[in-house]
Amino acid sequence: MTALINLAGLLLIALIISWFWLSQAGGRQRKQDATVSEASVIVKNGVYDPPTLHARAGQTLTLHFDRQDPSPCAEQVIFHGLGVSEFLDSGKVTTVTLQNPPKGEYRFTCQMQMYQGRLIVD
Repeated sequence: MTALINLAGLLLIALIISWFWLSQAGGRQRKQDATVSEASVIVKNGVYDPPTLHARAGQTLTLHFDRQDPSPCAEQVIFHGLGVSEFLDSGKVTTVTLQNPPKGEYRFTCQMQMYQGRLIVD
């Protein structure tokens, strides 16, 4: 009887790990793999979602930032190395257009660099 209880406990632990950690990591990886010309980014709970975006060099990239976080830190997004920054209105979607970004990897952050994101241009 004790062996069955221990086995059931181990199965429950494995289910919890796969549900909460492994399934989220897989979903994020699928989001990150797509190369896009247009994407939506949710600003909420101190993060950008998705945290990594892929784009093609020489193509215009349109990003729609949906600011759901009322924190003052979330009010601006800055693309380091591209010279682009935009203020984000709380509760609204703000469109940021990057005209033909060159190949490279660029960080995008809030003004205090607490929110972190990455743009990879191939």
